[in-house]
Amino acid sequence: MDIDFNKLGGLIPAVVQDAHTKNVLMVGFMNQEALDKTLETKKVTFWSRTRNKLWTKGEESGHFLDLVKLEVDCDNDTVLVHAVPNGPVCHTGTATCFNDDNSYGISFLSHLQDFIDRRREEMPEGSYTTSLFKAGVNRMAQKVGEEALETALEAANGTPGRMIYEASDMLYHLIVLLSSKGLRIEDVVADLESRHGKTKEQYNKHQ
Repeated sequence: MDIDFNKLGGLIPAVVQDAHTKNVLMVGFMNQEALDKTLETKKVTFWSRTRNKLWTKGEESGHFLDLVKLEVDCDNDTVLVHAVPNGPVCHTGTATCFNDDNSYGISFLSHLQDFIDRRREEMPEGSYTTSLFKAGVNRMAQKVGEEALETALEAANGTPGRMIYEASDMLYHLIVLLSSKGLRIEDVVADLESRHGKTKEQYNKHQ
């Protein structure tokens, strides 16, 4: 990783972004040692200018920043740190140092699939998701159909709350099915995006 530490006397700005929500969580500084420790431990570590020492975020609070990946800007003098926060990031107790709401929103579906993918790899005993993977694709496909039918029935004759409940079940089982086929919910989103603004005939020409 080619980084220029000389412009700021051995330091570079490190912008930390939530790997899932894409919100900026905080900004700190790294020297070569902090960068190396971050890459080695997978816990985001800075150089504290006030304490004049290395500082791993969360070493006192337990609210670590788990490293996902690092990117260097075009001038090689700033890093973008993609990380997953374990609790509030700011010392004031807020989710970010800019007082922003850092809830997942629609990106929670990606986070959920990451969790489901880990279940598929680890297959822990006692997990409902594990039992679905063990049951096989036909059972998973059947569950998607059952939950879709229940969602439709609640839409026709039920309450909004029950419809949301059944729709959540349907989405969960759909993501499990996608995971079993090596696909992602982002693949579905990309397909929907490719259809947007096109007629059915225009879309079908590219299939």
